[in-house]
Amino acid sequence: MIDRLVAKIQKTRAPIVVGLDPMLSYIPEHIQKKSFREYGETLAGAADAIWQFNKKIVDAICDLIPAVKPQIAMYEQFGIEGLKAFQKTVDYCHEKDLIVIGDIKRGDIGSTSAAYATGHLGKVQVGSKEYSAFDEDFVTVNPYLGTDGVKPFIDVCKEEKKGLFILVKTSNPSSGEFQDRVIDGRPLYEWVGEKVAEWGQDHMGENYSHIGAVVGATYPEMGKVLRNVMPKSFILVPGYGAQGGKGEDLVHFFNRDGLGAIVNSSRGIIAAYRQEEYTKFGEENFEDASRAAVVDMIEDINGALLRVK
Repeated sequence: MIDRLVAKIQKTRAPIVVGLDPMLSYIPEHIQKKSFREYGETLAGAADAIWQFNKKIVDAICDLIPAVKPQIAMYEQFGIEGLKAFQKTVDYCHEKDLIVIGDIKRGDIGSTSAAYATGHLGKVQVGSKEYSAFDEDFVTVNPYLGTDGVKPFIDVCKEEKKGLFILVKTSNPSSGEFQDRVIDGRPLYEWVGEKVAEWGQDHMGENYSHIGAVVGATYPEMGKVLRNVMPKSFILVPGYGAQGGKGEDLVHFFNRDGLGAIVNSSRGIIAAYRQEEYTKFGEENFEDASRAAVVDMIEDINGALLRVK
């Protein structure tokens, strides 16, 4: 799967992933009203509004980007109906030939970890038949329970030729409370990054491992260090745009080949119509604002990469 991701990035010339993290407050009023007319102001109505919103955005940007990253919590908050919208979104993105990174941040051990891996990446046995449930291409995993929590995911990835992005250094302000703690002369995130590189050696694609890392855009200097610690791991970089990251901050996450990283923007794309520079599109044409924001993001990141060559 990492080879397919690399190929898609090269084809689109867009080392970006769009986070499909739809809060109900992001969804234009005309979409909400239409869904509520059909389903009422119910969980089903909210889930339908999310699905209709996602579909419009995906239709507008699918030719520009290699991948999307739906954050499952934004769907789970609406219960079973929300999970149905999550499933519809994953399936539709696959129909549009997009790679799907399920942002699930699971982290447990033993049979629980194996069940998460099966549900999101693998196949579950039901009598004499097998089924793929959510069927993402990659998922995010929290490694802070150690190898016991990660190995079941890696095992399924090997079977299904899929991949992981493992949390190493996250973009939130308080991440340093634990991740920056110095252990034997090095911060914890470096030790985790080293472990990611080790896990990845056993599940390689052509040039990069199927086992990648998550490193926040808000910590570019740490990204520079971790790029060296994990030379064969693709880095998923959250924190662009709305969280303050810019293209010039991100060059350290990439290798000399211009690959090795994929940058995420969520509300900066899906809620672009609410930003001053895109208000000209209006709420009715929110998907056009999202497309314009994707184009600007691609130009920003590619421009920064060209300047350092």
